[in-house]
Amino acid sequence: MRNKIVAGNWKMNLSFNEAQELVDELLDRLEEQEDLKCEVILCPPFPYLELLTDFEFDVQLYNVGAQNCAAYEKGAYTGEVSPSMLKSLDVDYCIVGHSERRKYFNETDAMLAEKVNRLVENEMSPIFCVGELLEERESNRHLEVVRQQVEQGLFHLNAEAFGKVLIAYEPVWAIGTGKTATPDQAQEMHAFIRDLVRKKYGDKVADKIRILYGGSCNAGNATAVFSQPDVDGGLIGGASLKAEDFVSICIQASQL
Repeated sequence: MRNKIVAGNWKMNLSFNEAQELVDELLDRLEEQEDLKCEVILCPPFPYLELLTDFEFDVQLYNVGAQNCAAYEKGAYTGEVSPSMLKSLDVDYCIVGHSERRKYFNETDAMLAEKVNRLVENEMSPIFCVGELLEERESNRHLEVVRQQVEQGLFHLNAEAFGKVLIAYEPVWAIGTGKTATPDQAQEMHAFIRDLVRKKYGDKVADKIRILYGGSCNAGNATAVFSQPDVDGGLIGGASLKAEDFVSICIQASQL
């Protein structure tokens, strides 16, 4: 049985003091849960990574992920942050290809494949995001869009490297809109992705990989979405900025 994961993507939010207050409250609430079975990952903005890894070392209640990384190992790339830099801060995960990066920063599948390569080389786990636009779903092209994203971004990896990857399905039309894919819609896409993996890498890899749902997932709908057989947790946006809501989602994930 695959252990559920709840990952919080803080995006570009919070001052340093606000981030510290959120971590303090999260720790208090997480420490109250004696039987929390899900894996928790917190993905703050770059300036707050060391704050979270310092806490992580002391309490070991969560893992830390970055929200992005460079496609390069080092060099004259002003403003970029390499996976090796992240690894030196004890960061174990990194979100790759979030729809906001694809849309606002024109990140291509080829570029994302290189980011995945650099992360795997540094023994980090990519949280690789895929998902369709509203018009792509309405024109019944959503499966083909996601298939292309998975194949071009990940399927160049060998089975061992692919085993380090988490996939996050985020229907773009449901991100920050308050809309959420129905449990059946989420399950359909997650099962489709797992079947792609099965055809490429076989049963063992497909049964092990964890596929998260992202897209306005919150404390009110987490159980319904996470209870689907191929949904292995969530990549949480806005609700991850509210300690009570985020921990509620973690509790719900642990009960499934």
